[in-house]
Amino acid sequence: MAFRSGFVCIIGRPNAGKSTLLNALVGEKLAIISPKPQTTRNRILGIVNLPGRKGMAAAQVVLLDTPGVHRPDSSLGRKMMSEVREALDGCDLILVMVDANKQSEGTDEFLLKLASKSNTPAILVLNKVDLLRNRRHPSNPASRLQGKEKLLPIIERYSSSYKFAEIVPISALKREGLDLLLKKIVEKLPSGSPYFPPDEITDQPARFMAAEAIREQVLQATSEEVPYAVTVIIEQYEEAGKLTRIAAVIYCERQGQKAILLGKNGQMIKQMGTAARLQLEQMLGTKVFLELFVKVRENWRDSNEFVDELDWRRQLHQLTSKQGLRS
Repeated sequence: MAFRSGFVCIIGRPNAGKSTLLNALVGEKLAIISPKPQTTRNRILGIVNLPGRKGMAAAQVVLLDTPGVHRPDSSLGRKMMSEVREALDGCDLILVMVDANKQSEGTDEFLLKLASKSNTPAILVLNKVDLLRNRRHPSNPASRLQGKEKLLPIIERYSSSYKFAEIVPISALKREGLDLLLKKIVEKLPSGSPYFPPDEITDQPARFMAAEAIREQVLQATSEEVPYAVTVIIEQYEEAGKLTRIAAVIYCERQGQKAILLGKNGQMIKQMGTAARLQLEQMLGTKVFLELFVKVRENWRDSNEFVDELDWRRQLHQLTSKQGLRS
């Protein structure tokens, strides 16, 4: 069978499990994970190279994880939705991912409209089906719903709303149904050459992944409004043999948030820094010297200029330009 390759865009509501699916299919942690909505703020590219086997062609699947689909109310939110639309533009296949345990018709309608506007084949991915196993029958609480009884009403609801090329139930967290999903994806991709070398798994620079690793620790350590009011920018990233020096600024919007991030006697930022450093050492394969600073930038989420600066592609371009001037 001819080699297949193509770009596959994953879209869904916040907390549908898109980033968990990306990490599971690639086999590496490329996207940070958090139970908090809107954890993913950028397009994240992950590459899956598949050898040919009986019934399936060899393929390169280029996955695009995207921010959760929502109605934006800030410059950051609008930027996130722009990331979704840019990922949809020119992709070969869409994975519309939904949490099989939740129903939100308004958001679902918005999600399906995005898919239909792209005029691209779409696979419905019903995630978290493992949680359905504990659901009781509504008319008889003592009886558990079995097998197809749980999924059929969900499948029928989505099938009546949109013409999907396939519908695949999975559990991204438990890695159930992923082989079938990959098979269906490859079947829908066009014949063509690989887009990336076989040893690449992402196009993300280490600087961006370091910033995300730090932000992940903030998400895990804080609550209420603080996680959403925080972003991270790497100001120094130097590799020197077996040591990587990183200096990062955690931006928040108010002095009260800064006090929370620092913690009593600096204990909170020390705790987050230690956890991030250990994660970065595992990711980079070197010792890491990490410095963290907290700065207040009021209402940065509503600043178009500042939000644009957070785009790692733009940061990389600016860094390359500076290095060119120095040389």
